[in-house]
Amino acid sequence: EVQLVESGGGLVQPGGSLRLSCAASGFDFSKSWMSWVRRFPGREGLEWVSHIKYDGTIDAYGNDVKGRFTISRDNAKNTLYLQLNSLKIEDTAMYYCTNGPMGSGARGQGTQVTVSL
Repeated sequence: EVQLVESGGGLVQPGGSLRLSCAASGFDFSKSWMSWVRRFPGREGLEWVSHIKYDGTIDAYGNDVKGRFTISRDNAKNTLYLQLNSLKIEDTAMYYCTNGPMGSGARGQGTQVTVSL
């Protein structure tokens, strides 16, 4: 059974930073593209944030986060990360990891990121 458990969210002021983690199990993490997606408050859809190739050699970002967020992974720990820097109020959302490219695949329960004064 695929399990994805996100953590690391919280309340932060604009300009602050957070590091999200996603602990993965139940599939071959080291052979899987992984993604981060987010859902904004009051909206149904998901926005793709970033993804990374199984060996970490390729990554990509949505335009809204490019230059501020960094995706990484540790295949020895079956863990995916997202470093969030220079956070803006509009980054407030529930963040999820998925086990596929472009936000495809299974999704965890999410971790809430709130950016507020």
